[in-house]
Order: sequence, then structure tokens, then C-alpha cells
Amino acid sequence: MSAMGALFVRDLKLSIRIGGGALMGVLFFLIVVTIFPFAVGPDLNLLARIGPAILWIGALLATLLSLDRLFQADQEDGTLDLLLLGEHPLELVVLVKCAAQWISTGMPLVVATPLLSLFLNVEPVGIAAVTATLLVGTPALTLIGAVGAALTVILRRGGLLLSILILPLTIPVLIFGVSASLGAVTDPAPFDTPFYILCGLSLLYLVIGPVAAAAALRSSQE
Repeated sequence: MSAMGALFVRDLKLSIRIGGGALMGVLFFLIVVTIFPFAVGPDLNLLARIGPAILWIGALLATLLSLDRLFQADQEDGTLDLLLLGEHPLELVVLVKCAAQWISTGMPLVVATPLLSLFLNVEPVGIAAVTATLLVGTPALTLIGAVGAALTVILRRGGLLLSILILPLTIPVLIFGVSASLGAVTDPAPFDTPFYILCGLSLLYLVIGPVAAAAALRSSQE
């Protein structure tokens, strides 16, 4: 197995074991989705209209749960120093770690979305739209979170600061994700335009995220 493949498998196992991984994120997602109907009331039409926004907010908050551990465990056991001194580009290392993080935390949220959408009376077309937008949008959330995790890696309790740092950066992803989801079920709001912009944002952060996170990690170790 290549070094990057071994790193991917290692991080995948660690992200599942430390902080609850997929189970913790899905349970938090479930809690958020089930609480909103009690707050809004029994108006099914209202729930159907705001359902995509609720699902996106729940996915965003669930993604934040374990991001502070993305580099923290490596910092504590000295692995981060070895990664910095390794022969592989640090940007590639960050990208591999983000991929493992998304597979263990983001993908379960996408898989759980169709079932949880039923709690909010979302139409079948809306369920498909929300699932599609989360599939292309949650990687952007993970990549943004990687930058915040790298900036707070030297702090033992940097979870709150991490959330404060990255929440403003996640707003465009949230806006276009919700807009595309609503556009699939609301006329004349479009689905294609915000969905393509969301895809563009994910591609943009795919390029910028690893570079910025790697720079932050190098700066933190100086």
C-alpha cells in the first residue's frame, strides 16, 4: 500500500473512533431535524418549504463536530512533525486527510438525508435535490474546516474558535445549497444556476483549501 493510501486508511479509522465519527454526526443531524418540527408546529406546508434549509443547517452543524480533531491527534502524538518532514507534498497530505474525514463524516449525512427528509414532509423531487446538493456541497465544508483546523491545531480547546473562524466562509455554500434545493420544488426559482455555482465553490475550495491548510500547518510549527 502506498504511503498516501496508508494515511487515508489510518485517518479513516481514527475519524470513526475518535469523536464518534459517522454515528455522532448522524445522531446530531437527526436531533436537529426532529427538533425543528416541534418548534415550527404541525404546519406541513411550512415544513415542506423550509425543510431543505433545515437539512442544510443540520448538515453544516454536524460537519463541525469533529473538524477540530482533523490535525489535533497528529499534533499530540508527533505525527504532524513527520508529515511536515516527509517526502510527499503537505498539500497532498491535507487533501488525503480531508478525503478520509469526508468519507467518515460527510458521506453518512448524505446517505441519511433521504430518510430524514421524510420528517420534514419534503417532496420526492426536493429530497433528490437536497441529497444532490449535500453530495457536492459537504466536501467544500470539510475543506473549509481543514483550514480552520490547521489554524487552531496548536490550541488544545480550539473547537469554539474553529467554528467562529470558518462559519463566515461556509455561508456562500449554505446559501447556494439551499437555493438549489428550493429551486427544485419552487417555481420560478431555478435549480441549475445555484447548483452549478455550488459545484464551482467545491472545486474552488478543492484547490484553495489544501494549500491554505498546509501553509497554516507550516506556520504553526515554526
